[in-house]
Amino acid sequence: MIPHPPLRIAILECDTALPQTLLKYKRYGAISSALLESGAEAAGLRKGDVEIGIWDVVNEVGVFPKMEDVDGVFLTGSKFDSFADIPWTNKLVDYVKEILAQDRVRLVGVCFGHQIIGRAMGARVGRNDSQGWEVSVTDVDLTAEGKKFFDGKDVLSIYQMHKDIVFDYPHGVQPLGSTFRCKVQGMFVPQRVLTVQGHPEFTEEILVEILELRHQQGVFGDEIYREAMGRVGRGHDGLVVGRKFVEFLLER
Repeated sequence: MIPHPPLRIAILECDTALPQTLLKYKRYGAISSALLESGAEAAGLRKGDVEIGIWDVVNEVGVFPKMEDVDGVFLTGSKFDSFADIPWTNKLVDYVKEILAQDRVRLVGVCFGHQIIGRAMGARVGRNDSQGWEVSVTDVDLTAEGKKFFDGKDVLSIYQMHKDIVFDYPHGVQPLGSTFRCKVQGMFVPQRVLTVQGHPEFTEEILVEILELRHQQGVFGDEIYREAMGRVGRGHDGLVVGRKFVEFLLER
């Protein structure tokens, strides 16, 4: 049931898309918008039941949607550091804290957004130097809570592109899953917070463009690049996660 049609979602855009992705989507936040639209359709909603706005929080520092104008706030991924002590990330953390201090507007986050929410909840976030990069389609082992949340699945396959992590679960959060490289793969607080470390919004084309660029730049060596490219075309559960995002925002 939609609380007051349409369901109003604000996407906080935290990055800029690479050239080929930009040609298709026009802006970075539209990648997440496409996921939410597909998730809404999979959840049985009709066109017009969901209203999505995009806010550029990197270049318009401190400008956020008013709480009374939204039902859910979605934080995108980003190439930037979630632990950086710089104006726009600090303002973003403060805004997330404001959302956490009330009980109507809900939070969803992916990758960088997942980490920002973890940081706002008091968790330590930073570079995962001991385990390094986690990239391409990766199997996340779901916890008991995660299996229940994702309708009985044992494993969630999801695109990854990160070296930064949330090190520990914040107080009061239900853990959803883990991998060898990252134990905090998803956080859930019923009717309040839902995050994943992965990128359910990514497609094979988006990830290939990132992998190729970072390989050219020397960020990824040949071995990591080849191994990641070998998994990039595997099936993944992006739509499953997108549907659960929408259902989470709808649940009353």
